[in-house]
Amino acid sequence: MNGITPLPSSASRRISELLEIYKSPQASLAGLLCDDHAPEAVAYRIIGTDGEVEELSYGTLRIESERFAAALAGLGIVQGDRVATLMGKSREYLVTLMGIWRLGAVHVPLFTAFAPPAIAMRLSGCSAKLVVCDSAQCEKLVSAKDIASEPSWQVVTTGPATAGELNFSELMDSHQPGFMAAKLGGEAPLIHIFTSGTTGKPKGVLVPTKALAAFRAYAEFALDLREGDRYWCSADPGWAYGLYFGILGSLTTGTESLLVEGGFSPERTLSVLAREHVTNFAAAPTVYRALRNSGFGPVEGLSLRCASSAGEPLTPDVNEWAVGALGIPVRDHYGQTEAGMLINNHHHPELRKPLKSGSMGHAMP
Repeated sequence: MNGITPLPSSASRRISELLEIYKSPQASLAGLLCDDHAPEAVAYRIIGTDGEVEELSYGTLRIESERFAAALAGLGIVQGDRVATLMGKSREYLVTLMGIWRLGAVHVPLFTAFAPPAIAMRLSGCSAKLVVCDSAQCEKLVSAKDIASEPSWQVVTTGPATAGELNFSELMDSHQPGFMAAKLGGEAPLIHIFTSGTTGKPKGVLVPTKALAAFRAYAEFALDLREGDRYWCSADPGWAYGLYFGILGSLTTGTESLLVEGGFSPERTLSVLAREHVTNFAAAPTVYRALRNSGFGPVEGLSLRCASSAGEPLTPDVNEWAVGALGIPVRDHYGQTEAGMLINNHHHPELRKPLKSGSMGHAMP
């Protein structure tokens, strides 16, 4: 086998099952990510900046995304059109994504810290037809239109419409649920994302529906998401890891997840982990180092079963701290925007191996 350890037979079977599901010519994104889950099941617990918690069920997500899909269609958006988001984590963000995919349009993620030139390059590069943004981002889009060569996109804002934008709530109120979910199959794109540009100009990457087989495999084998978990991926969904695995990973598995609004602080992160009884946590090594450097010792009241990291190398000092403070080690994972996750220190019992300091792990099934 040239040093390659054969997969457990159950893992091989599972991979075959996932490929069949997500490569199907009849695959419906809204069905796979929303409608096939129990309507009463909680998709996300949304933690506001004031600490208030709002639960979003799959049934409610379906109804609200049907209305937003109808709104998009009313604006002339059709299957295959690019629709961008320049939004923070929120209920409206989740509804927007599901509405885009329900219609059969393609989502273009934009990081909220982007300056107008970066926004203009991406919107022009994908020929975006529409951008949904928070009110704080509207001014950037005005500047981006001045820079772009063909600024043809419409703007929908979750805040007041002051410069020709359309208002998100008004669009929702003017359309009814019942919009039929598109069935475009496994080859149809769901995301048009741009790389970070570490090796040159950012490049556009089309992510097809069948890629969800790999994203779900990561969720099941690397993260070991399972029934009864409460999952929190703190990565920003403006980038690949946060979108692929903070959003799509949980939606493919139906795992109850957290979406935490606002910025990061060590105190708030530890508070949410404890108060929300998070069992499965994923974050960049920078987050774990910030928690360590904040001076907190062993944290009381945690329910963590799995902790994972991705985005940069996990240095040994993090785990020297984590075992004592969090009660478990952090397992490092490696991937790319273009391919998803590739090499992991898997949590799943069939693939879990002893941690080796400085190692990104083993190939994912």
